[in-house]
Amino acid sequence: MCKIDNPAVNKVFQAVPEPAREKLCYLRSLILQTASDLDGIGTVEETLKWGQPSYLVKGGSTVRLGWKPGAPDQCAIYFHCKTKLVETYREAYGDLFEFEGNRAIVFNVEAKLPTRALKHCIALALTYHRIKHLPMLGI
Repeated sequence: MCKIDNPAVNKVFQAVPEPAREKLCYLRSLILQTASDLDGIGTVEETLKWGQPSYLVKGGSTVRLGWKPGAPDQCAIYFHCKTKLVETYREAYGDLFEFEGNRAIVFNVEAKLPTRALKHCIALALTYHRIKHLPMLGI
């Protein structure tokens, strides 16, 4: 289980059944680990947006985590739909991920995740405003 200091975020995680909660905790750890590996992005703010755990850094695009009762075997990592992020991920990693429109990467809660590719996607989101002018976000 993840240790979450923000009580509102913790409550959302607690409301998600296992194994989806385990997968969301893993995704959260990847976001925090990726952020700590990046230079110059500062502190990650963990909060709720649209009722979902959200991760923000200065100069980045918000990354959200979600699970829905209507799709209990899936969880997702959401990105701002008006960015080029998911379009770029689809081009670079279309064979590795399942996508939901232009806003999310969707995972089966039982599936092993391609961690290296996922961390790359997260890094692009966390540095988005510095790289958005680059073709394919600099990939």
